[in-house]
Amino acid sequence: MKLNINHQSPDYDSFRMARLKSLFNCEDGNHFKLSVDLPVEDMDWKVGLIVGPSGSGKTSLGQSIFSDASYFKGFDWPDDQPIIDAISPHEEMDHITGALSAVGLGSVPAWTRPYKALSNGEKFRADLARILCETPETIVIDEFTSVVDRQIAKIGAGAFAKAWRRQASGQAVLLSCHYDIIEWLQPDWILDTATGKFSGRCLRQRTKLDLDIYETNWRYWPHFETHHYLKLPHMIAATCYVAFVGDEPVAHLAVSTRPGLVEARACRMVVMPEWQGAGVGMRFLNAVCAAWRRGQNRYNKPMATLFHTSHPALAEALRRSPLWAQVSCNLTGGKASRNVAAKGRYGGHFRAAQGFRYIEGMPS
Repeated sequence: MKLNINHQSPDYDSFRMARLKSLFNCEDGNHFKLSVDLPVEDMDWKVGLIVGPSGSGKTSLGQSIFSDASYFKGFDWPDDQPIIDAISPHEEMDHITGALSAVGLGSVPAWTRPYKALSNGEKFRADLARILCETPETIVIDEFTSVVDRQIAKIGAGAFAKAWRRQASGQAVLLSCHYDIIEWLQPDWILDTATGKFSGRCLRQRTKLDLDIYETNWRYWPHFETHHYLKLPHMIAATCYVAFVGDEPVAHLAVSTRPGLVEARACRMVVMPEWQGAGVGMRFLNAVCAAWRRGQNRYNKPMATLFHTSHPALAEALRRSPLWAQVSCNLTGGKASRNVAAKGRYGGHFRAAQGFRYIEGMPS
């Protein structure tokens, strides 16, 4: 595919233009020409990347690859609907929540807000989720990751590429001036407008995320609480765990026990929004449950761990894992029980909770 770009604007003759030309010898600034070879016609590809500095022709090339209708101009999001209602209203809800989680927007409280109330990072991921749900045959996304924090950009790019390859049958071309997303995106081809070089898929070693997990108490919970979808008291007699990447706390989990120490019970799992989509949550949950399975707890007793969730994407991930077995699926919650020695009620809800047991090393 040969792409030829030729932009011509008027040659203005104002005083300032004349002075600029005399000072900087700039006689042809009104003319932009670019010609590149993009040999992708015979390739089997789903994700392409055009990368380079601003003003190097990325947008013009992107608009020339497919029809003008494929160039993504943004969505018209309603101001009076939460994003969970605004995205593909005729699709199954599980499909919507799956797309949101796939691109790293797994925070349930964010789903309940309209698009205008989201942060820039959340808007970026909401747009990607809506694109996944609408599954266009071809799409060109300009300024990809340009308006978000670089940590969100890299993880979001990787999450989108993985979800697009798994769910969509079409082709996506992403335009960006940031080279740091390449190792996360793993595109099928790259065109660098700074050098004019085209390269096919080159799998790069993604930066490894080292998780450091610390046993602690509830002192870190306020940092995570606003991102959890339930507002409940602290678990009684729980041990808390926090995962760090470097000096940054990224995930939280609390583990208590069932009466008689027959097994452990894990709850209050939260992954910070900027780290969702990087696989942190499952690694963290599995590591803590594996430690309890080996007796690495304050009771020095090996125990299996029971874990309940209402989050559809997390439930699906647990079902796919050979380390977990589903043990329950309640369409409504249980009745609340009253403890006469304490004020308030424990349990009781209308959530469609699903239960799983960590089964590594257990007899089949």
